[in-house]
Amino acid sequence: MADRQPQVTTIAQNTRLQHSPSMASNPSTSHLDCQNECREIHEKKSQLGHLARILARRTQLERQQLCSTYTAMYGQDLVEHLQRAQAAGQRNEVCTLLSLWMLGPHERDVVLAKQSLAIGDNQYIALVEIYVGRKPRQILLMKQSYLARFKRHLDYDIASSEPKSPYQKILAALDAAHKSHDMDVSLHVAQWDAKRLYEAVEGRAEATDEAVVIEILSKRCLPQLKLMLSCYKHIYGHDLTKTLKKKTEGEFEDSFLMTVKCMYTPAKYYAKMLYKSIKGLTTDKNILPRALMNVIETDRKEVEKAFQTKYGMKIHEAIQGSMPDGEYKEFLLALATPSIRVSAQHHDPTSSRAKKR
Repeated sequence: MADRQPQVTTIAQNTRLQHSPSMASNPSTSHLDCQNECREIHEKKSQLGHLARILARRTQLERQQLCSTYTAMYGQDLVEHLQRAQAAGQRNEVCTLLSLWMLGPHERDVVLAKQSLAIGDNQYIALVEIYVGRKPRQILLMKQSYLARFKRHLDYDIASSEPKSPYQKILAALDAAHKSHDMDVSLHVAQWDAKRLYEAVEGRAEATDEAVVIEILSKRCLPQLKLMLSCYKHIYGHDLTKTLKKKTEGEFEDSFLMTVKCMYTPAKYYAKMLYKSIKGLTTDKNILPRALMNVIETDRKEVEKAFQTKYGMKIHEAIQGSMPDGEYKEFLLALATPSIRVSAQHHDPTSSRAKKR
């Protein structure tokens, strides 16, 4: 692990320098603040609850600055300390969350991808979230990090994973879409694909024509696919998801439905995932921290709005009222409470929103 950590820091630093938070606003002051905070972390690093409250409030760049300064001051790696504590079983849930939170964005995706493949079909949706929520360059960096860490190609691991799942076909198609050099968006093509999709799904009594769906997913970039889904609703008067919910005869339809939800209405998708996890309506304990970390660095405002519209409360209010007290809850509350965090754009230095900042 010691050999990999410099790569993690370098990737995260290179991809987050565009997003300058409070620590970076005044170099001399921020350096002193960072050193003081590192001293506090070092003195209380065995107190995971205290550590969680400090680090949950930090943006990606701030966390990387803390890690670099901590290593320079003490010759120790903060992330490795958390992972050693996790391996020793020291309050395992909090250690797991902290070590994941402290990773650079691409390395975090790598860990989530590996976990997804290890658990199997129920967790393929974590990979779908990555593939529909990242831009081509981000996927490329994630795959390079996966190869560097595990000496294996992610594409191969997805294709060869057992038991077989329709998600594997969909993920292979999405991967091909990210490799597409044609990033132009065409309304004419979107309308044509929408009609083909209708014929493959809704226009036939039998099971969905999987070949047509996979072909469309693999040959169009994500913006084009989203436009196609908008055209589908405009032409036929309802979302594709409405039709897929009715076609319950196959696993492919279920997998495609989750993919469409995540791709087309991500704010509603994540709001529902968060609510189900907070309320204990799912057995997958990984959903809540994974979705929360994803939301924080992508579309916090949109997801928060969708969550409050549907459930009549804010995310942190749901956590406060529904989860048992403890360090795990305190960390999630610190992540979910906007007033104590500076939200950062996800790990894309070419993002138009990031450039405006």
